[in-house]
Amino acid sequence: MSDHATQRTIIDASPEECFRVATDFAQYPQWASDVKHVSIERFDADGRGGDVLYRAAAMGRSTTYLLRYYYGSNPLRIAWKLLEGDLTRKLDGEYEFLPVADGQQTEVVYHLEADLVMPLPGFVKRRAESRIIRTALEDLRKKVEASVTS
Repeated sequence: MSDHATQRTIIDASPEECFRVATDFAQYPQWASDVKHVSIERFDADGRGGDVLYRAAAMGRSTTYLLRYYYGSNPLRIAWKLLEGDLTRKLDGEYEFLPVADGQQTEVVYHLEADLVMPLPGFVKRRAESRIIRTALEDLRKKVEASVTS
């Protein structure tokens, strides 16, 4: 059974800028603290990352996972599904970028559904999931806001 969580944050930038940073997968190792390496294995018809292979720090070790990205009719939404992973059975999620303050700010909604290969107590899984989401949102906010001011 997988666990899921949703968190939100406000970023001082437009939804388009947030979307641009979030879809520039090759740059993740530069600003996403747990991501060590990224390889775009397949691009979609619009030249965006389709299948993206990650190597990341997780629970005191390294993990590798392959995500397939989907871009729906709303260009400010990114969803992904796990294709394969060494520590995870499920790692599906979504970013949604909603304009606030007349488009000068963005509410970012991050949803994650995860299931690990190894059995762990529920509170440990929830703590890890919460850390993943909190770190992802905080790292994204710092990167986007820094790119807007530079």
